[in-house]
Amino acid sequence: MSLARQLWKANADWADRILAHPFVQGLGDGSLPVAAFRSYVAQDAYFLDAFARAYAFCLAHGTSRDDLFGFSELIAGVLDELKLHQSYTERLNISLDGVTPLPATQAYVDFLLEAARRGRLGETIAGMTPCMRLYAFLGQALAGTDVAPAYADWVKTYSDPGFEALAVRLEALLDRHAVDSPAVRANYRRAMELEFGFFDANR
Repeated sequence: MSLARQLWKANADWADRILAHPFVQGLGDGSLPVAAFRSYVAQDAYFLDAFARAYAFCLAHGTSRDDLFGFSELIAGVLDELKLHQSYTERLNISLDGVTPLPATQAYVDFLLEAARRGRLGETIAGMTPCMRLYAFLGQALAGTDVAPAYADWVKTYSDPGFEALAVRLEALLDRHAVDSPAVRANYRRAMELEFGFFDANR
């Protein structure tokens, strides 16, 4: 079993908790209050700005041409997510200018950028992979239910094969650059904990 799969399996408890969270379930069945979703979109856009910068650190510390292509593709994927958020801002009258991060958002951003600035590529990727794999997991799980129209675009985005391909791409980079170490396992699990906190803070 690849390291990426081992880490995902080791953190299945967090994945299941997040899938069962009222915020996530509300995305699927349409019961999530619009005010909660509006807050989430603004906070997630703030987070994605940092996520893209963390990818840029990874690109700078890459060791091969495939790393260059891989992290460039992943940065492009973040930009596509931000375009989705832009469509929400127009529809729901959300301002992404001057967003004040919630403590849960800031904690996640600080964790990612501190890891990236240390320049240990495998450990940085270990802190980033859970976001991609988790969102693919959530999107695919919700897509298998009776999805309500309210947030169907969100479910469609993260259940799309193209997003799954980006998650697989990042997992391949994790397998290439990370070793099974306490630091790698800690970063992966910390990111899962922070994901739960992020959803919980926006409900």
